[in-house]
Amino acid sequence: MAVKVKMYTLSTCSHCKATKQFMNENKVEYEYVDVDLLDGEDRKSAIEEVKKFNSHLSFPTIIIGERIIVGFREDEIREVLGL
Repeated sequence: MAVKVKMYTLSTCSHCKATKQFMNENKVEYEYVDVDLLDGEDRKSAIEEVKKFNSHLSFPTIIIGERIIVGFREDEIREVLGL
């Protein structure tokens, strides 16, 4: 069974775009939320969710199974996903 991948990103963030591109090129299924495109309560709750994993609230915040990776760390992402 494939590990679940969820990412919290910003639509304007170059590191976030690079991470999405990497996932797409490697055919990794993932969910993502562009936090900056949310409004009101949705944005507030997404920010609270990110803070649980990353107190610095920096992007991208990537959750791969039980592992949290902050930033586009290609080597670390490859290792966790077994790529």
